[in-house]
Amino acid sequence: MYTTNASRGLPRHRSRYPAERYTRWALRGLVAALVLALLWLVLAFHLHGQPIFALLFLVLGAALGVVFSRRRLMSHRYIFPAVAGMALFVIFPLLYTIGISFSNYSSSNLLSEERVRSQLLSRTYQEESATFGFQLYSTDEGVRLHLEREGRPSESGGNVDEGEAEAEAALRGVTRFTTGPIPLEGEGPRHVQIHPAEGEPVGEPLAMREVIAYRAALQNLVLATPEGLELRMAGLRHFAPMLDRFEARDDGSLYDRRDDRLLIADRETGFFVTDEGERITPGWPVAVGLDNYARIFLDPDIRGPFIQIFVWTFAFAGLTVLFTLMVGFVLASLLQWDQLRGKALYRTLLILPYAVPAFISILIFKGMFNQHFGEINLILDALFGVRPGWFTDPWLARSMLLIVNTWLGYPYMLLLCMGLIQSIPKDLYEASAVDGGGPLTNLFQITLPLIIKPLTPLLIACFAFNFNNFVLIALLTGGNPDILGASTPAGTTDLLVSYTYRIAFQDAGQNFGLAAAIATLIFVLVAGLALLNLRLAKVRV
Repeated sequence: MYTTNASRGLPRHRSRYPAERYTRWALRGLVAALVLALLWLVLAFHLHGQPIFALLFLVLGAALGVVFSRRRLMSHRYIFPAVAGMALFVIFPLLYTIGISFSNYSSSNLLSEERVRSQLLSRTYQEESATFGFQLYSTDEGVRLHLEREGRPSESGGNVDEGEAEAEAALRGVTRFTTGPIPLEGEGPRHVQIHPAEGEPVGEPLAMREVIAYRAALQNLVLATPEGLELRMAGLRHFAPMLDRFEARDDGSLYDRRDDRLLIADRETGFFVTDEGERITPGWPVAVGLDNYARIFLDPDIRGPFIQIFVWTFAFAGLTVLFTLMVGFVLASLLQWDQLRGKALYRTLLILPYAVPAFISILIFKGMFNQHFGEINLILDALFGVRPGWFTDPWLARSMLLIVNTWLGYPYMLLLCMGLIQSIPKDLYEASAVDGGGPLTNLFQITLPLIIKPLTPLLIACFAFNFNNFVLIALLTGGNPDILGASTPAGTTDLLVSYTYRIAFQDAGQNFGLAAAIATLIFVLVAGLALLNLRLAKVRV
């Protein structure tokens, strides 16, 4: 007869097994710790001005708390980690990339407008009209610095600008300054207080070669006058005042005190611009709509290379699937030959390329195809007297890629074809032999029709993989040789994925917005292939 906790006087919610109860409390503590960690990430991203990431972790934390705190959602707890991982590492990066494609996000438009304004306001410049010559003196207490004014604006007859006026007001006519013993060791800025000099400097002056030896330490010195004016090293023998270059105005503009010009925030381009239209870097990202997509198809310097790379990407993926299928199918058919001995040995040897890491094989082939020292060219030179430029000629470079990728991919097709051929009933071949059918009849009437249907989804998956085969391009050719006349880094052997990478990380401008637009187009194409694959797989089932 079964008993319950209630019949034994135990509370209903308590388990008869202490280990189960402790495990439940441990899981609850783990969930609570994860929620707190996510909330900490939300606060950290919010304080660092990253609202999108803060919102992401807020949603994840809220979902985690809701799913693991409600009993009626218990069945969803087991799949929640997978869904959360997909949202964090797949869906969010995808949406973030699509969002970037509608902006001018790049190396020159990277910071927010507030951070750009703050960075510009923190810039200083040296006021050369109030320079001080300096001399180092060695004393018993250490090395002292003595500065002496070299000239005044009124003596040169020039107009006094705002920077000069500020420097003159801070100096108050003082022409000579001195310091106490100054630190000349260590790294990083060092602030030293200076005061007006009375009388001649004390100590022995150091020679020029000794001053040059202390140059790095002198460049780190920040000399502050009693009125707060800062002097920095402006040359091998000079210090000059450091003044704030930009001044914020009430209307949001910035005044450039050094060049006497006004900077207006242009929120269409994401830059502060002058009256002449000159853009001051850095800028901030702004929405540009479909401009990046329009550049791909309308800008001739981008459209030409893009179309060429687009066509080559489809050709590369398609020819790779065709060549690997042909080699794999032929070898699989030979391995099914009844009169062939040592099938196990041949099968092992033919599958070995699949066991070697791809990047090792690619680097070995890169050395073998070397134009001057590679084994392939040495053989061709010995037999035919030619040394093909595998890495400089576009068509030879593409042929090399197809050869190497066929070598890397045929073992996979070999395994697939071997399994499918072995599943074909032997009775069909016996009936064909009775009817007088030969090897070609068996190939085209029995073998190919029976294996091509289950192979089709796998061939589409292989096509999609090679469509984004970044590793092969990056390690073997790097996309070279380059396409002449392209305004972005583009090579004749680039695939769309490597082309996108080069625009985002190897171009001087690092145009992330344009790269994101191309990546979005790649996603649409690969997603279409995936949907086609699923539909075909469903039909086969």
